[in-house]
Amino acid sequence: MKTYIQEKQIALEAAIKAASLCMRVRAEMVGGEALEKGDKSPVTVADFGSQALVCQYIKAVFPYDAIVGEEDSTDLQQADNATTLTKITQFLQSFHPGVSGSTACEWIDSGNGRVSERYWTLDPIDGTKGFLRNDQYAIALALIENGDPKVAVLACPALPLAMNNPKLGTGVLFMAVRGEGASMAPLSVGVDLSKFTPIRVANQANSLNLRFVESVEAGHGDHARQQAIAQAAGITQASLRMDSQAKYGAVARGDAILYLRLPSPKSPDYREKIWDHAAGALIVQEAGGTVTDMHGKPLDFGSSEKMQHNQGVVVSNGAIHAAVIAALNN
Repeated sequence: MKTYIQEKQIALEAAIKAASLCMRVRAEMVGGEALEKGDKSPVTVADFGSQALVCQYIKAVFPYDAIVGEEDSTDLQQADNATTLTKITQFLQSFHPGVSGSTACEWIDSGNGRVSERYWTLDPIDGTKGFLRNDQYAIALALIENGDPKVAVLACPALPLAMNNPKLGTGVLFMAVRGEGASMAPLSVGVDLSKFTPIRVANQANSLNLRFVESVEAGHGDHARQQAIAQAAGITQASLRMDSQAKYGAVARGDAILYLRLPSPKSPDYREKIWDHAAGALIVQEAGGTVTDMHGKPLDFGSSEKMQHNQGVVVSNGAIHAAVIAALNN
């Protein structure tokens, strides 16, 4: 079986650098007060800066790998966005002194690759509104080969190290390699692999974990139906609402036994993007869980940036998965 030692190391290093930039942007541009939803400038700076850092880092080691990222610099290069580009460049210069605005745009656009036999997919900030609310967000990075996630890293700077013990602090790294299991560590330990501990999904023996997670935003799912399906699967507690792929981390380490993302009634034909799910899916699977669409089909990461052949996403501890799919399709 192929090992991914170098890919794992580079993915960790890139995600940690991007998390550091995002934390600086949030500290300096958002501060202690959550911003109004209309003011997206901090998340714009963090999104572009994060993508630039990760793409530059990966391309330096794997120059022939495609990267399918969420952002491109087209609008950023317009004259009326010059101030934003300057701000992005200034944050990047704390990692790469002397980098120019044009170089920053080149790094961002190196994430405009296509889905192929081997590629990386990146969400530089998953959870835009969570970032602005001083709540959950994640840097999500995954390596895909032949449609199958092989390496995944989630950096979750605002996630508690232990959901039921917030005194332990925040900042979590999740990591998985296909066939090697999933693990987590405090974000503060960096790439010290000796500090990572294996994680497993929860079973139903612990009533504290008999809950499910879903998105904060109503437009990102169907809250009413999700609640009904969770109850049909035996979950009676109210949902834990979180932004970003931190929800995958919550299932992978046993904070919840189910994550539902069903199509919103307002957009029933919506199809999910690969960068919103690839990293989290591998981490849950390697922690012993199951990830499919709402019809029980595997998620398609090999066709295009949209998962056109899938509808909705169901993430579970595995044990309840069949019951959830049955409830969805009755």
